Amino acid sequence: MTAFLWALLTAGIWGIVPLIEKVGLGNAVSPTVGVVVRSVGVLIGLVLVSLFTSPWAALRTLPLSSYLLLAGGGLLASFVGQWAFYHALRSGVVSQVTPVAGAYPLISALLGWWLLREPLNGSRVLGVLLIMSGLWFLRK
Repeated sequence: MTAFLWALLTAGIWGIVPLIEKVGLGNAVSPTVGVVVRSVGVLIGLVLVSLFTSPWAALRTLPLSSYLLLAGGGLLASFVGQWAFYHALRSGVVSQVTPVAGAYPLISALLGWWLLREPLNGSRVLGVLLIMSGLWFLRK
């Protein structure tokens, strides 16, 4: 499968899941409990993938810096970010919360340009401006 098709599959999955999670949170489930339960699903997936792909040899040779950066990213995205997202999802509407939370490429593009010195060409600037205008329209 090409990178574009993988990205489309990702978009489809990430587009469906917030609706499932909004219904799952309902009015009674706290965001903290929601993240814990969601993590059970992640753990099940991790165990299944580990059984079929056997990543153990590669894990033993991974540099410590990669462990720390990847684990830190997991903590921020899969716990802190998801917790914040669930707070927003419980109190807001999915049609507003999801696009705003999904504007993370804007932050990634700007930080990639600033910290990693990645090029910010005309089409990327236009993309950033379009995301920013979309956020402006979704603010209320």
